[in-house]
Amino acid sequence: MSSTTASEGAEALRATPAELREAMSRFATGVVVLSVGGDHIHAMTANAFSSVSLTPPTVLCCVSHSAVMHKAITAERRFGVSVLSADHEGLARHFADRNRPLGAEQFDGVDWEPGPLTRAPLLRGALAWLECELSEFHDSGDHSIFIGDVAGASSGSTGAGLLFFGGRFEHTVSRH
Repeated sequence: MSSTTASEGAEALRATPAELREAMSRFATGVVVLSVGGDHIHAMTANAFSSVSLTPPTVLCCVSHSAVMHKAITAERRFGVSVLSADHEGLARHFADRNRPLGAEQFDGVDWEPGPLTRAPLLRGALAWLECELSEFHDSGDHSIFIGDVAGASSGSTGAGLLFFGGRFEHTVSRH
């Protein structure tokens, strides 16, 4: 008879980070830019984003504890979301680049406007925009799951969406 604790048993059943990354690369996700205005102005590309509920309107995003965005969202307690079109691969790469300037300087040359409710930078030409108030967050592993009450939502262009699949950007086919 083995004397294994419950936590040791759970560790034996856990996939490695490399295995999870490889498996999840087979799951196509939309690409958004999360943004925060105010004193902690910042943006980052994300694909860990989802609708949670229609009543009340809520969404979630997952952000690494080590990301600048983590501190920005927890400090400002509100955030914007720009749903990227296929034409925005350059913006996705820019806001994913860890070597870009931080603060307001990262928006130099980027066409954006402050959200009317949150003042978070919203990217012009996006497929849709959301403005959210942080309602709760939960730590899970090396990330936090931020849940936002959607204070405002609007739709923009009707072109193809930008996807992340197989470790690279892909484009959806527009149905409009």
